[in-house]
Amino acid sequence: MIRKAFKMKLYPGKEAEYKRRHDQLWPEMEQMIHDYGGHEYSIFLDPETLTLFAVLEIEDEARWAASAETEICQKWWASMVELMETHPDNSPVSIDLVPVFYLK
Repeated sequence: MIRKAFKMKLYPGKEAEYKRRHDQLWPEMEQMIHDYGGHEYSIFLDPETLTLFAVLEIEDEARWAASAETEICQKWWASMVELMETHPDNSPVSIDLVPVFYLK
């Protein structure tokens, strides 16, 4: 498995709605994440900066990258535009983080 971590940014006042939508994650979105090799996916919020910190395990970089082209992923991204910083294609502004320490 490949461990990935990245950060994203919420808009002010959108914390509760972001959590609600993830608490009610669409079954098709959950299935797509697994189908494209995503596992152990967690997202944490720093409420002072509204920075989201995500970490997940993937099976393969290319396979995971291909998930962005799925219809369900595109639909999910479109539904999140009002809550967080996004690119013109609705994908979240996401900054990969560099691993510096891991203790198993």
